[in-house]
Amino acid sequence: MIWIDTVIQGVLLGGLYALFASGLSLVFGIMRLVNLAHGDLIVMGAYLILVLVTLLGLSPFVAVLIAMPMMFAVGWLLQKFLLNRTLGDDILPPLLVTFGLSIALQNALLEGFSADSQRLPTNALTTASVDVGPITLGVMPLLTFGSAVLVIVALNQLFYRTELGRAFRATSDDATTASLMGIKPGNIFATATGIALVIVTIAALYLGLRANFDPNIGPARLIYAFEAVIIGGLGSLWGTLLGGIIIGVAQTVGAAINPEWQILAGHVAFLAVLLIRPRGLFPRVND
Repeated sequence: MIWIDTVIQGVLLGGLYALFASGLSLVFGIMRLVNLAHGDLIVMGAYLILVLVTLLGLSPFVAVLIAMPMMFAVGWLLQKFLLNRTLGDDILPPLLVTFGLSIALQNALLEGFSADSQRLPTNALTTASVDVGPITLGVMPLLTFGSAVLVIVALNQLFYRTELGRAFRATSDDATTASLMGIKPGNIFATATGIALVIVTIAALYLGLRANFDPNIGPARLIYAFEAVIIGGLGSLWGTLLGGIIIGVAQTVGAAINPEWQILAGHVAFLAVLLIRPRGLFPRVND
């Protein structure tokens, strides 16, 4: 029974990693942009929620509703006026620019909030648990996993049931041809990044409620996001969820065997999947 509980806790933890990774998967799937600042944007979202909670006295769940449109605007402007200028056949410029953005964000957060760890205020909901037979599950991990599933369902509906989704897919397949049909790739890319930062804000909420955060933890969140995306297959949203679950289960099982193995076990699982399926579990057919 202990091992069943360990696996279930790992699955729920995988929901958090899937939230970290979904925005990254969305951006890569549409514009083949590898954003090295993604983890730091998650941390920035957590600090934004913290500021709203502190200044306005709001619940974190209310503050995130205000933070999401603000982060959308940040993403839209960032892509429109900076990252769009780096896109092209050469993958090096966006890597260099987003690496520089990562460093800038970390230093800005250090200046603004110091290196002290912070945490979003919790309430009865965030510390509650429910009994499912002999297993006790935390309400917060359940909310996190449910949010990850809802985000991926919403993104799939957006992609395949809306006009914007058709523009996303057309631009991803051939931006030049899409532009001849009246689509403005620059605006489409900016909208995609804005949506990615809305997802980042949701991830930031659960990050801040579940654990302490500080300006330097962004790169570690980026690694988890990358691993989940690559395990699932580049551009596959449901694969990203499965990738997060694989990492989460590996970490909880590793921690149950030896607490020192928690982080290592997740990386080993990542390498093991790549040995078996180098392109991930569900790679895009047209990759």
